[in-house]
Amino acid sequence: MKVTSTIIPDVLIIEPKVFGDERGFFFESFNQQAFQQATGFGVQFVQDNHSRSARGVLRGLHYQIGQVQGKLVRVVSGAVFDVAVDLRKSSSTYGRWVGVELSESNRRQLWIPPGFAHGFLTLSDSAEFLYKTSDYYSSQFERCIAWNDPTLSIEWPLEGSSPQLSIKDQAGSLLTESQVFDGTI
Repeated sequence: MKVTSTIIPDVLIIEPKVFGDERGFFFESFNQQAFQQATGFGVQFVQDNHSRSARGVLRGLHYQIGQVQGKLVRVVSGAVFDVAVDLRKSSSTYGRWVGVELSESNRRQLWIPPGFAHGFLTLSDSAEFLYKTSDYYSSQFERCIAWNDPTLSIEWPLEGSSPQLSIKDQAGSLLTESQVFDGTI
C-alpha cells in the first residue's frame, strides 16, 4: 500500500497495491496490520457503512462531538469529491480543509482522523461510498457544519449547479457557531 500525506498531514491518501490482468483485478481493501504499519495509527474499526448517491448529491459536513469517529472512506462505484475539515482547535491546521477525488478507477481511500468533519459531493451519475468508522454512530452527538460556510471556502466542483442536500445538511451551522474539539482527542 502507498500512503501519501495531504496538505493536512493527519489526513492520508491510501492507495492499495492492485493485482490485475485481462481477467480483472484483486486488492486488499483493508488489512489491519498493513494499515497500522503504513500509517502508524493503531485504529480499531467498529462499524462499516455503505451509501449510494446520485450526481450532485452533497453529504456533509458531518462529525460527532462525542463518540468521535475516525473514518477510512472509499468509492466502489462512480466518483466523489471527498472533503475533510480540521475541527481540532489546538491544531495548526484548524479550520482548513483538504479535498480529494475518490473513484472506482483510482481505488484511493482517504483516512480522516477523529476531530474532523467529513463530506462528499457525487461527481458521477451515481456513486457507492463505503466507510469504516472507529466508533459507533450516535445521533445525540452528531453535528453538521454548513457545506458552504464562507470561513471554510471549500472549492466544491459544482459545475454551476446547486447541490442536492438533505434537510439535515441544509440546516448545517457555521464553523464559528459549531461545537469543535478543544482538547486532545
